[in-house]
Amino acid sequence: QVQLVESGGGLVQAGGSLRLACAASGRAFSNYAMGWFRQAPGKEREIVAAITMIGGFTYYADSVKGRFTISRDNAKNTMYLHMNSLKPEDTAVYYCTLDRTMSDLRTGVSNYWGQGTQVTVSS
Repeated sequence: QVQLVESGGGLVQAGGSLRLACAASGRAFSNYAMGWFRQAPGKEREIVAAITMIGGFTYYADSVKGRFTISRDNAKNTMYLHMNSLKPEDTAVYYCTLDRTMSDLRTGVSNYWGQGTQVTVSS
């Protein structure tokens, strides 16, 4: 059974930074593409960023390009999301997920999700 646990959320002022982490257990971490989704109140869950198994390819939503950086440390079974220049519209619950391929992950239908971590950006 895969377990994903997010950490690092919190309250930050606009323009600030946060680093989210997602610790994985139960599966061979390096065999999966990993990613972050977010869901704001009243909105659908949307993909934020994704990274392939060995980190050779990354994907970012247009809304976060140039501000967020996704990375992973397969030796530590951990994925990160470095968020800079945060905006109030980045406020959401952020979830990590994994899937066999980047294409599958981007559909958002994985069976494996963390519990989420709240990010709140004040103006």
